Amino acid sequence: MILSYMIPAASSEISNKNSVKLQNGIWQAKVGKQLQIQADVTNGQDRVQPFAYIVQVQNQDGVTVSLSWLTGTLDSGQSLSPAQSWTPASTGVYTAQIFIWAGIDNPDALSLPLTMTITVT
Repeated sequence: MILSYMIPAASSEISNKNSVKLQNGIWQAKVGKQLQIQADVTNGQDRVQPFAYIVQVQNQDGVTVSLSWLTGTLDSGQSLSPAQSWTPASTGVYTAQIFIWAGIDNPDALSLPLTMTITVT
C-alpha cells in the first residue's frame, strides 16, 4: 500500500473553506470547526487488499482525544482518499496519526504511519 496524506484536502480552496491551513509545516485549525483528516491510499499490490484506515488524535499530554476508523477493500492499482472528521473542542497542539492496517482485528501494518501536528486556536 502507498500512503500519502492531506488535511483537509489537496486544494487550498477547500482548506480555506474549512478554516484549516498549513503554515510552516503545522496545520492551523479553529476550535469548534470540523476538519477532515484525509489520506490518499493506493493498492500497489497485484491482489485485492482489505484495509482499515485509522485516525488517532492526541493532545499535547499524549491523551487520545479522538479515535476513529473505516474499513474497505481496494482492488489492485485502485486508489481512495478516505477521511475521518474531528472537531477540536479546545485550543492546544495536537498530533494526528494515520494508520493503515490489514483490518481492525488484524493490526498488520500495510504502510508506515503518518503523523501531523495541528495547532488549534
